[in-house]
Amino acid sequence: MATRGPRLLDRVRRAIRVRHYSRRTESAYTHWIVRFIRFHGIRHPEEMGAPEVSQFLSHLAVEGRVAASTQNQALNALVFLYTHVLGRPLPELAGVVRARKPRKLPVVLSPEEVARLLDQLSGSRRIAASLLYGSGLRLLEALQLRVKDLDFARGELMVREGKGRRDRVTVLPEALRGPLQAQIRQVRELHRRDLAEGFGEAPLPNALARKYPGAPREMAWQFLFPSGRRGPNRATGEICRFHMAPSTVQRAVKHAALAAGIAKRATCHSLRHSFATHLLERGHDIRTVQELLGHRNVSTTMIYTHVLNRGGLGVKSPLDPR
Repeated sequence: MATRGPRLLDRVRRAIRVRHYSRRTESAYTHWIVRFIRFHGIRHPEEMGAPEVSQFLSHLAVEGRVAASTQNQALNALVFLYTHVLGRPLPELAGVVRARKPRKLPVVLSPEEVARLLDQLSGSRRIAASLLYGSGLRLLEALQLRVKDLDFARGELMVREGKGRRDRVTVLPEALRGPLQAQIRQVRELHRRDLAEGFGEAPLPNALARKYPGAPREMAWQFLFPSGRRGPNRATGEICRFHMAPSTVQRAVKHAALAAGIAKRATCHSLRHSFATHLLERGHDIRTVQELLGHRNVSTTMIYTHVLNRGGLGVKSPLDPR
């Protein structure tokens, strides 16, 4: 097993990269595959099958008490392993104890709370957080924006390969026009210095770097929120400048919420939740909000109808005057 394990994980990584899955997916899948192997006493997956997978998933639900989404991620990783790496698709899994999926309403901030939170931020962190609320972006969607994805003339921005690897167009807030243009000027100056030092490449998705060899050094392809340091591109080995780390914005938003005295568990995703809820409060159609958020199904967007600023289920309390 000591010699087979690394080869197996190499095969898993190769299969994931061939399909252009994200780095986060690769990290999550390899994590669950290693957990699965260790749970069964370092047995090779080729020696196991559906019964062992069912046992592991039930263990996660019963002893591990993981969330339903976590158990599903582990299942997806093992299905990928057996289907695309070992060539032995799993049959229907019987007897799996499913983790319970609690019904949770999203944390939504009021417009006044959003303003207070953003006032505690500055620089690129403020602009990134403002896009989460002003455009309804997920954190990684904001950080992966390229300079070319902003269309100031049309007042829109393009989200490339968002969740589910789908592109979509959403609104570019007029209030961010000035700050975004200033951010682009800073990116341009940083890019100029990188080029002068013999660098200046940004990593391109999929095989675009081979199709357009000069594109990685073009200003249009630079990240809107570049990292403060350069690093190696795992696909090419070239030194590139990636985007800002998600944890940078997450920490900033957490500290800003505390400084603003917001007594809610406000996170980056709360800003996206607030975007959707406030649009519905303003009377926008739920189908429009669905498109802006990039939800595949309108039922996902319907959750925001339960947190509109109209009291519990839109009912007026009998304690209040008529």
